[in-house]
Amino acid sequence: MIDQTTIDRIFDASQIMDVVQDYVTLKRRGVNYIGLCPFHNEKTPSFSVSPSRNIYKCFGCGKGGNPVNFIMEHEKINFYEALKYLAARYHIDIVESHREDEDIQQKSERESMLLVTNFATKAFVNNLLKEDEGRTIGLSYFKERGFRDDTIEKFQLGYCLEQRNDFTGKALKEGYNLEFLVKTGLTIQNENYPPFDRFSGRVMFPIHNLTGKVIAFGGRVMKTDRKIAKYLNSPESEIYHKSNVLYGIFQAKQSIIKENKCYLVEGYTDVISMHQAGIENVVASSGTSLTVEQIRLIRRFSNNITILYDGDPAGIKASLRGIDLVLEEGMNVRVILLPAPEDPDSFARKHSSSEITDYLRTAETDFIHFKTNLLLADAQNDPVKRGYVISDIVKSISIIPDAIVRSLFLHECSGLLQVSEQILYSEVSNQRRAAFSKNLTKPDNTAFTPEVNNKVASNFEINELEVVEKEIIRIMLNFGSFPMLNGDNEDTEIESEFTVQEFFVREISQDELEFSNVVYRKIFQEYQHFISNGDMPDSKYFIYHNDSEICKTAADLVTEKYELSKRYRKLAIFVETEEMRLKSIVPEIILIYKSKRIMLMIKEIQDQLLNAQSVSDFDTLNALQQKIIVLNNFKRELSKNLRNRIIM
Repeated sequence: MIDQTTIDRIFDASQIMDVVQDYVTLKRRGVNYIGLCPFHNEKTPSFSVSPSRNIYKCFGCGKGGNPVNFIMEHEKINFYEALKYLAARYHIDIVESHREDEDIQQKSERESMLLVTNFATKAFVNNLLKEDEGRTIGLSYFKERGFRDDTIEKFQLGYCLEQRNDFTGKALKEGYNLEFLVKTGLTIQNENYPPFDRFSGRVMFPIHNLTGKVIAFGGRVMKTDRKIAKYLNSPESEIYHKSNVLYGIFQAKQSIIKENKCYLVEGYTDVISMHQAGIENVVASSGTSLTVEQIRLIRRFSNNITILYDGDPAGIKASLRGIDLVLEEGMNVRVILLPAPEDPDSFARKHSSSEITDYLRTAETDFIHFKTNLLLADAQNDPVKRGYVISDIVKSISIIPDAIVRSLFLHECSGLLQVSEQILYSEVSNQRRAAFSKNLTKPDNTAFTPEVNNKVASNFEINELEVVEKEIIRIMLNFGSFPMLNGDNEDTEIESEFTVQEFFVREISQDELEFSNVVYRKIFQEYQHFISNGDMPDSKYFIYHNDSEICKTAADLVTEKYELSKRYRKLAIFVETEEMRLKSIVPEIILIYKSKRIMLMIKEIQDQLLNAQSVSDFDTLNALQQKIIVLNNFKRELSKNLRNRIIM
């Protein structure tokens, strides 16, 4: 294990803003920052980052925690690996003993596969730069395309030797497991032949995830044999899902944020040539049709996408669906048509950086003009074809979520197509109604039996109890060290000897009550342990707890969703805060908690009475009834203390 001193150094050095901004575009709101959550699909930001508390919280999906939690959640790695990731980022040395070095075969499948792809990347780079075959074939190819040494290094380009089992043999010799070589797709195994390399004789394009780890490869063959696929990609795996990945996103993300725009191209060399020309906010769909997941990946960094097309009309028409997907996600999409017969790769190699920038700025157009001009060129004066064109364009407009944007595009479309704006509005309404009807979910007609109803009722009561437990832990985390004002006389300002956390621990412990929620119970038990030893933990202790569930829960409960508006602060309007009302809140929540526990106990005894096997066992039945009487008396006393509030 990593020693606690090093863990503390990592936690102290890790800044939530630094970590999150690698994945999410953040905007300031009050003392915090907001952005689109990277863990679920949303169009309105609900993801909040608090620099002062060094935590994040999404009010949409509920995820939250510290920088380590964020890396664990986003990269799907364990606590130990997340610590190592942040240690490397902040240049903190971790000295691991030999006993801590796990054998490759003992690592998790995902970790093992990432180790394999990392080894492969280095091996292919070495082949390209140091092996005669790699320099003669692979490096020569990249040089012919005009790639500089720094560009080759930036994208970690490489070469897989033509010998069929060169890479596989080296990997096995180094101790890498054949199972993971096959699962990453680097090695092919079948019954008829010994294991061999998938990418033999190809130049290699590593595909990186957002943090820069290589998760897959694309390989271009150097032979002219028509029977062999020109490009070959890694198969789907535990670490690589092509519909969720964009080539170049790791190298482009900071530039996308800076420029607030992402250029979308088709292939690996398109991205690389544009980067080399100084246009770095470029990614590629890697030859696959654009997917919703890829669009959402871009949206983390910018709401603006510009698609670059070459002069092939057939290819453009085939990819128009991508425009509709972008529109449906509520993003702004523009289009650039490159002069025939150029593609982004050739265009970037033939022009200077300033020429490319000027062209991109002047040639950019909105999707309405682009789609209208493209489709009307085929329709010409044929009224039937023109009708199809109008329907197609209106369908694209109808899926735009924002009503104002839809209205502006309809107005523009009316002029371009010479069609009444009212007719277009009517058609859009029809399209949206049809889509809405299609997506309506059927009501759940599940029949509830009495047994199910009883179970639901019981679960509801337990959930009610957990709500109160959550509130107790929330108050302890936020106000635990605050002194409790003397509750016997509300007019006095004399402070009692108890803090809020001590008061809760005393009241709950003396009645030997135990929280029903496992995580809340763990947190409360730690409070009990600290207070019994004369210590007083603060919320930071729980936010940076080794138990991921505890730290996520703590981060959730110390995050304030709402802030006092600037208008109220400027007017200096007095608003009573929760802190000011602690002397009434804390005793009341304890009474409510005890009341809920009593009601559950009564319900359990009533169930025992109903399920009694023998009514002749008078003593047992009488004892149960006496318990209910005692508990009801307690409940009435608690009701009086709650200002005669009726406890249902």
